[in-house]
Amino acid sequence: MSEAQELDSLRQQIDDLDQRIQTLINQRAECAQRVAEVKLKYAAPNEEVVFYRPEREAQVLRRVMERNQGPLADESMARLFREIMSQCLALEKPLTVAYLGPQGTFTQQAAIKHFGHAVNCASQISIPDVFREVASGAANYGVVPIENSTEGVVTHTLDSFMDSGLHICGEVALRIHHHLLVKTNGQSIERIYSHAQSLGQCRLWLDQYFPNVERIAVSSNAEAARRASQEPNAAAIAGEVAAELYELDVHAANIEDRPDNTTRFLIIGQQQTQPSGDDKTSLLVSSRNQPGALYQVLAPFHQAGISLTRIETRPARTGAWNYVFFIDFEGHYHDANIQQVIEQLHAVAADLKWLGSYPKAVL
Repeated sequence: MSEAQELDSLRQQIDDLDQRIQTLINQRAECAQRVAEVKLKYAAPNEEVVFYRPEREAQVLRRVMERNQGPLADESMARLFREIMSQCLALEKPLTVAYLGPQGTFTQQAAIKHFGHAVNCASQISIPDVFREVASGAANYGVVPIENSTEGVVTHTLDSFMDSGLHICGEVALRIHHHLLVKTNGQSIERIYSHAQSLGQCRLWLDQYFPNVERIAVSSNAEAARRASQEPNAAAIAGEVAAELYELDVHAANIEDRPDNTTRFLIIGQQQTQPSGDDKTSLLVSSRNQPGALYQVLAPFHQAGISLTRIETRPARTGAWNYVFFIDFEGHYHDANIQQVIEQLHAVAADLKWLGSYPKAVL
């Protein structure tokens, strides 16, 4: 058999497989439509029907990765299924997701990574605006940054939870790569725009290569790219999406100080998420102003053998030198051992607020 004959045979196999895959995807989409019909059929009058189930999607994606045998990597296969699920969900009910904009931010990338490309992404000016958009019902869900592996917590997000009744429905971990973007390579760079967090994540690189160039913090990396596209001798630190959107050249790639630079984002919404089998819970705890207050808050977790994944402290709004603790830990609010801890916390805390239980980031 000649090379041409072997290639023709393989291409025919690919064409046959493509046809079978396409048929199966459409069959899956038909099932999704029937799911929506059943939910609407049995819904009570004036009941808001929930079409998006974070715990269900997390379970599906975990099974996809568990049964994957290659040659595609587990995460690559899961991303393909995420897009199929996104398109199928859009047949049930198109979702609107508010995110910290403008277009081209890492937060938008996180929204697409979590929900797929079939959602309507609605750009917001600030983190409080994302909360308000979801609370008002104008958006089904919101995506906000919560912490970066280099620069730490995003305080605006934590503070927004103090006054909000929204729940955390999910989380997204996004590997962040920063590029120095310019309108034209070879131009003289007199100032560099970026978000304050991104400037911090690239501090050592900037100190080495542009120590005397002015660094200007703006509201987002996308805004930095927009300015760099319009101003002479200006550069921006942003990602590939912003570079494409504002037609900028990559002067230097991957300039983040840490190669594992990752930002964690939270999905916020009005619904409570049921257990998925591998969950996290977030609480806001106000301690009484007395000796050993933090110990009293943390002791129940230690006694129950529950692993804390993060604890942050923020000033309370009830008076000077009072603080609240934001605590993330493994497990779901409805788990029996978690319920016991919650009861003990109520006995020692001045106030306790459950922010949500949600599936751990799958991808």
